[in-house]
Amino acid sequence: MTWRARPGPVGTPADRLTARHHRALLHQELPRVRESALAWRNGLAAILTGLVGFGLLRGRSDIGSLAAPYAAGVGVMLLLALLCGGAGGLSLLRAAHGRPAAPRPAPGVGDASVTDTTATDHTEALRAAQALGRGVPLTLCCAALLTAAVAVAWYGPPRDGPRVSVTTPDGTVCGEPLFTRGGRMTLRTDTGRITADLTRATTVHAVMSCAPLPADG
Repeated sequence: MTWRARPGPVGTPADRLTARHHRALLHQELPRVRESALAWRNGLAAILTGLVGFGLLRGRSDIGSLAAPYAAGVGVMLLLALLCGGAGGLSLLRAAHGRPAAPRPAPGVGDASVTDTTATDHTEALRAAQALGRGVPLTLCCAALLTAAVAVAWYGPPRDGPRVSVTTPDGTVCGEPLFTRGGRMTLRTDTGRITADLTRATTVHAVMSCAPLPADG
């Protein structure tokens, strides 16, 4: 059985108008994706800059003063934020400016023929849209991780400081040393601040933790 190709129906003015409109959309596709990527990049960069500036305003700045699990958690969140921010930034740059490659001369540039780059631009527009779709969630994830890290650094429980046990004829006082003045040491205990007279102390030594005081019998 032999198949023969036959010409189709003659195009109408409406068909030609639709084809021109479709071709115009294809020519505008890549610039529109690039413009959208630039807008997203600038907006997300402003959000990240605001978050970083807000995190430097007040609050704890040294994560070493946090309790052990919280300090490690802040470090992990900052590392993940760095990875997400780097990957998101590269994706947004890829979407906005294309791949970092030198432009190649199109075939037939020196001839009278004009090379049609519609198909190439369409492929690049699809790739740029995919890069934009990756970059936006990654950058938002970076912003969320930075916010969580700042919140934990500000409001996380502090690391336990050194404890000092002071024994005097009046009893034993154990707590975190605050300051010493005039032969007296002020300690922060579970019941509040207590001042111990060091001139009457029989023993003063550092301890890992304060054991509950025995009840008076």
